[in-house]
Amino acid sequence: MHGHLLMTGSQSTSTRSTEAEAPGRFSALLDIDRRWSARLRIAEKPGLARTLAILLAHSGDSWFWGAALATVWWTGTNLWKWRTSVMFLAIAATAVVVMALKVAVRRRRPAGEWGKVYRSTDPHSFPSGHAARMMMLGVVALHVGPPWLAAALALWAPLVALARVAMGVHYLSDVVGGAVLGLLMGGLTALLF
Repeated sequence: MHGHLLMTGSQSTSTRSTEAEAPGRFSALLDIDRRWSARLRIAEKPGLARTLAILLAHSGDSWFWGAALATVWWTGTNLWKWRTSVMFLAIAATAVVVMALKVAVRRRRPAGEWGKVYRSTDPHSFPSGHAARMMMLGVVALHVGPPWLAAALALWAPLVALARVAMGVHYLSDVVGGAVLGLLMGGLTALLF
């Protein structure tokens, strides 16, 4: 309140015009995001690229990683049991943060037919849980090893993220936000373990 009393008339007007322009700028960014996401979309175009995008989009599913990690834990050495335990805990922690952000942001997924399971169980798109999970796993693999897994995930993670946009269940900004979150969660996991 005291700040407003000390402002001159020109400062007050300048502040109001900046505040009024902010939603317009954000709206313009969202429009660019929608246009670029639409350009990458191949969900409605039959062919090999669509089939590969479907496989990549599903390869980041939490059930897939949960089953893979459980199998490796069950059959692996003590070192692999530790690695998979760290990865599983990091997946769970990342999922909690992703869901909290999705509930807070409440951005609707792009309209479309593909991915009905995702659309019905999780209607919110920001941030992408798949992008977050894959990037986080890549960072964790850099820390707990082996190097070949970290290298594979460094190539795989961006492909999963782009496939989510190509199949129309995310916007580009969703997967960028998810990737950044995944890097942060992976770094936090590396610090803790």
